[in-house]
Amino acid sequence: MQLFRTKPSTPDDYCNSGLKRALSAFDLTLLGIGAIIGTGIFVLTGVAAATKAGPAVVLSFVVAGFACAFAALAYAELAASLGGCGSAYGYSYAALGELLAWMVGWILILEYGVATAAVATGWSGYFSSALASIGLALPDALTHAPPQGGIINLPAAAIVLLLAILLAIGVKQSSQFNAVLVFVKLLAIAVFIGVAVFHINTELWHPFMPFGWSSTGPGGEPTGILSGAAFVFFAYIGFDAVTTAAEETKNPQRDVPIGIITSLAFCTVIYIVVSGLLTGIVSYKDLNVSSPVAHALQLLGINWASGLVATGVIAGLTTVMLVLYYGLTRIFFAMSRDGLLPPFFGTLNETTRTPVRVIILCGLLIAAIAGFVPLGELAELTNIGTLAAFVFVCIGVIVMRARQPGLHRPFKCPWHPVIPIMGIISCGTLMAFLPLITWQRFGVWLLIGVGIYFIYSMHNSRLAKALP
Repeated sequence: MQLFRTKPSTPDDYCNSGLKRALSAFDLTLLGIGAIIGTGIFVLTGVAAATKAGPAVVLSFVVAGFACAFAALAYAELAASLGGCGSAYGYSYAALGELLAWMVGWILILEYGVATAAVATGWSGYFSSALASIGLALPDALTHAPPQGGIINLPAAAIVLLLAILLAIGVKQSSQFNAVLVFVKLLAIAVFIGVAVFHINTELWHPFMPFGWSSTGPGGEPTGILSGAAFVFFAYIGFDAVTTAAEETKNPQRDVPIGIITSLAFCTVIYIVVSGLLTGIVSYKDLNVSSPVAHALQLLGINWASGLVATGVIAGLTTVMLVLYYGLTRIFFAMSRDGLLPPFFGTLNETTRTPVRVIILCGLLIAAIAGFVPLGELAELTNIGTLAAFVFVCIGVIVMRARQPGLHRPFKCPWHPVIPIMGIISCGTLMAFLPLITWQRFGVWLLIGVGIYFIYSMHNSRLAKALP
């Protein structure tokens, strides 16, 4: 069927789009760490412990980490075998065909766009608090969206626009900026670990599983370790952004798998250690706050460490926004190059070799959302989109093994097809533990995407024009 026409399965020539290849495996690993360590460790850990899993939030991170690991191995095989066409979108195009690739790309736009705006809103809260602590507090009207009684969340909008300028300058400069901030937030995490390890009270870990594996809270909301895993999954969404940099990587078949697996493994260990220490120094019931790590240190009376961690929060959330925003613009660029979106989005600047048009357009849109819309519940919408993309990637590995068993695979997903099947099952299970309203919003987004595909994309795609 034409709906399932696919790209060439060795697409390096197809993907010779003019983007500058400037990134190494080390750069990609730092991009992954920059995206992964942020909102999850600094915000969601406390909320998940207080409202979902208690001290067993450690197991929630383990469950979510395993689901990501299965998907990461699938990503790594496709990245190694398909070379320069990065992201779940590119891999789905080669393995599953145009229609499903469009849906994956549409899901990724939702994931990266909403997540960037949501993190910008959280960043604004920390930045505003930092200004207030030095006597430069902004009026509430400039730090809250209209539904919250303000005029605009100015810091949230401003940081998105500043990152737009940085991304427009060039990918290497953005990578160097990310590396500096990654160092700052890792230093802050090291300080927390160094302090917390001497203040552990093991009695706080009892009961360890107050909500069990799966239960229902007073308001009917799902609780327990599995619900906590579905909630903290937002903490892991960054690792797939590494694949969107494949076309700007010097040796994508080698470097992308290294960047994916290394960043995910490193960050999973950090999450487990920090969540365990956090619930071991203060009661999990006291962690339902916007900055649980800094708050825990304040409760211990160690204000200097709390202030340093707060600095790490600002740095950490900045890198998360940078990498997610970067991934969003590259998805737009790839879909435009393939004809699924108008060619306006696929134009590169002659000097910087970056898609400046789509960077600026996305920046204005995300800044408007961050400035005028409170996004408290949209982390779960991001999660369902990410999990769905992971499922497609795992399916793609199985399909490619069947369709082209002789394809050169510098990295192979081990224990095929067990690992990709486990990825499908684990990610699908976590999706099932998300609230009904999240599924409804996700369904509306998919329906809009299907409409756009049949009205525009199906008739204007690069593959459609290549047909006789």
